[in-house]
This record gives sequence, structure tokens and C-alpha cells, in this order.
Amino acid sequence: MWILKYKLNKIKAELADDQREILRFAQDKREFKMALKVGDKAPEFTLPSFTPSEELAQISLGDYKGKNVVLLFFPQAFTGVCTTEMCTMSDNFNSYQGMNAEILGISVDGTFVQKAFAEKNGIKIPLLSDFNKEVIRKYDVVQAEFAHGQKETAQRAVYLIDKDGVIKYVEVTENPGVQVNFDALKTAAAGV
Repeated sequence: MWILKYKLNKIKAELADDQREILRFAQDKREFKMALKVGDKAPEFTLPSFTPSEELAQISLGDYKGKNVVLLFFPQAFTGVCTTEMCTMSDNFNSYQGMNAEILGISVDGTFVQKAFAEKNGIKIPLLSDFNKEVIRKYDVVQAEFAHGQKETAQRAVYLIDKDGVIKYVEVTENPGVQVNFDALKTAAAGV
């Protein structure tokens, strides 16, 4: 009889462990965010920026309600591909404004680094600092590891958000050394 009680208690303990594991798994699933896709509402955010102004400004996605917005996530200022990307978009700023679109660059660099990066390269679009990595998590564009073992930078990604806050185009590159498709982005922006 005591063997049966022992086995029964062991089974109850295992079931309790399994139930705790299931609850932890369910909690993890609630916290896990699915990748954003075309048709989803773009998550709101507010981030600091020194660019293009001299004074620190808090810039929100909501500030651009009624306009289309191109969000460019880039891993790190002063790297080759990121410099090319930001300079290309800055140089094409007027053509996007002609499509009622504003361009915002977002990285986990601090505001002072972004300011120096913009000044050195003549970048005229606002660069927003997601130093606390909140927005890259909201948009599910966390690069687990970047150059030299740096953890949790932004992936290279672009989101085109329409005037109503709905995502109309998404591109996330698997490799941070691969540039976004500027032609596809421009075509998508022209169609919004």
C-alpha cells in the first residue's frame, strides 16, 4: 500500500511540475510578440533625437498622423552599410516628401552618437535613439548579435506606414550587411 501512495504522490508532484511549466509557457507566449506584417497597426512610440535640430526633441510616430512614414531601423551609426543607407535616404528625402512621406531612422545608438553621425555625413532626416531597445522589441527587429559581439542592436529593416498608421510595406534583412531594397520601398511608397 505504501508503494502505491509513494507512486501516487510522485505522479502528483510530476503533474504539479508539468502544470507550472505549462503556465510558464503560456506566460512566455503572451509576452512573445509575433512579427509585424502588412496590414497590422504600427506600434506607437516616442524617442529622443538631436537631428536634424540642435535641441533635443521627443519624436513620436503620432506626430506624423495624416502622413506616410518610412521607418528605417539600422544596426549602428558609422558602419559602412548603415552610412550608405542613411545617406541614400537623406539624399532622396525630397522625393519621399513628394509622396507625402516622412523618413525616420532608428538605431540603438545614443543621441550624441547619432548627432555626430548626421553632422559628419550630412544626414538631414531625423535619427531617433532607441537606446533602451523598447521600439526594436515592439517592431520585432532585434539583431541578437552584431559586430564584435555587440548584443541587441536593431536589425536592418524598413516599415512603410500609411497616414492611418497601418503598415503597408515591410522588409527585414536576415544579414545586417545586406542593404534594403530601395527600389521596392520607393514603389511601395508611390502606391500609398
